[in-house]
Amino acid sequence: MIERFLKQTHFESIEDYNEHLEFIIPQNFNFAYDVMDAWALEAPDKLALLWTNDQGEEIRTTFAELKEQTDHAASYLMSLGIGKNDPVMLILKRRYEWWVVMLALHKIGAVVIPATHMLTKHDIVYRNTRASVKAIICVDDPYVVSQIRAAAADSPTVQHYITIADHGKPIPDGFRDWQTEWRKAPPFCKPASVNSNEDTMLMYFTSGTSGEPNMVAHDYLYALGHLTTGVFWHHLHEHSLHLTVADTGWGKAVWGKFYGQWFAGATVFVFDHEKFNADTLLRQIEKYKVTSFCAPPTIYRFMIREDLSKYDLSSLEYCTTAGEALNPAVFDKFKEKTGISMMEGFGQTETTMTLGTFPWMTPKPGSMGIPNAQYDIDLLRPDGTRCEDGEKGEIVVRVGDRKPIGLFKEYHRNPELTRRAWHDGIYHTGDMAWRDEDGYYWFVGRMDDIIKSSGYRIGPFEVESALMTHPAVVECAITGVPDEIRGMVVKATVVLGKEWKTKAGEGLVKELQEHVKRETAPYKYPRIVEFVDELPKTISGKIRRVEIREKDSLKD
Repeated sequence: MIERFLKQTHFESIEDYNEHLEFIIPQNFNFAYDVMDAWALEAPDKLALLWTNDQGEEIRTTFAELKEQTDHAASYLMSLGIGKNDPVMLILKRRYEWWVVMLALHKIGAVVIPATHMLTKHDIVYRNTRASVKAIICVDDPYVVSQIRAAAADSPTVQHYITIADHGKPIPDGFRDWQTEWRKAPPFCKPASVNSNEDTMLMYFTSGTSGEPNMVAHDYLYALGHLTTGVFWHHLHEHSLHLTVADTGWGKAVWGKFYGQWFAGATVFVFDHEKFNADTLLRQIEKYKVTSFCAPPTIYRFMIREDLSKYDLSSLEYCTTAGEALNPAVFDKFKEKTGISMMEGFGQTETTMTLGTFPWMTPKPGSMGIPNAQYDIDLLRPDGTRCEDGEKGEIVVRVGDRKPIGLFKEYHRNPELTRRAWHDGIYHTGDMAWRDEDGYYWFVGRMDDIIKSSGYRIGPFEVESALMTHPAVVECAITGVPDEIRGMVVKATVVLGKEWKTKAGEGLVKELQEHVKRETAPYKYPRIVEFVDELPKTISGKIRRVEIREKDSLKD
């Protein structure tokens, strides 16, 4: 499959990859037709999707079956008047139908807006009005339905509310019944004009770590940009069974359980569950013999606290991580227990993988890796000049005359924000890092999270990584607190392991402070330590340091 889209498909080294990675760009590329339907023709009986849930249910779907289902779904949506450029929001958790509907919407040229099931009425109204959503397709979860209903009066653009319920369950008033109606759709007829490469295919709302979410618009080549994610970073092949832990409402889902994996011809494994439990997840890997696994560091942090000797993880060939920076202590402990080195990757809602640790490289614990050859990555000082090795700067993408495959089009309906982030041929990520002498990049933090204390610039991740090496710490967040003498001082907000919660107090505070002084430069140690049961997070699971700062400001 990938030979259709790459001039060279096999690489012997990272140097070979960097020098010879070159895409073949089709006209009017559409992932649903050009990849998925092509697989259905070439390997109709190959397993495309293996879906399971915490109720013991299981669905195995071949590429041929998936084509038939997505054609039928596309026909049904077209019968409702949904077509090219129409925005459709999906709130489907990890239901099997999410994969079917995503491909169906691609087939008719509609704009897909995946969203999480945790949205409130305010969140839904905001998205409906900002994106002019025409239809919402959702699970029949009572909370989701209630919030959508509450938002309806303030959402005049929404014409259709469709719910996907289990057979036999009553359908909420005002909602269409997907299970009944889609089966009655007429035979599918491909629209005469579906898309150009420049059309908007997908829109994600950013996770909102520092304000209201923005709409990130991606064109149809965004899917092609994820070829490198699945084939090279995840290191997948046609015999892989790949599991990425991600809610379908945020961007990591298409990073890890959609585009790149199917370019590789891998089988996507899905475990639909209501509440995360490390033991349950490990049992799924063991039972189904998952070969490739990807999750944010938070998931790995909980996994390594289990007795991994209880599980048969011998099927695992490759493990990757992204979504937040990886603490070296987590890397080391996971490798000690499994023998597998986690390969880190970095990107944003606005991009595909921009930095990564590839199969031809030796990972450095805590490093994001090196630039992905499809992007021209650099580090810049505030004055726009290039950083030297070892110097902290902003990660940027040099765009030049041609937008890289995978980089977003724009912030939809916000040209001013687009201009602020993307100007003079450079896209500014807002993330800071430093580069070592081998070209590996090391995450420092968001630019607005950097702490300036007594003339020092302290990145939250540096201190968090030091704290995470202490056995008491499950999760932590580092923020700055205003200080009359130093300008700001470092504060640590810490979630303790169960066995340590009774020890929370001044003694443990001192112990953690001294631990950080030993693990990193002493000036970085947290002068304030607060123990909490959980950290504030975005709906995509990222720590909201801004919320911690806001709460602290109210205490003053």
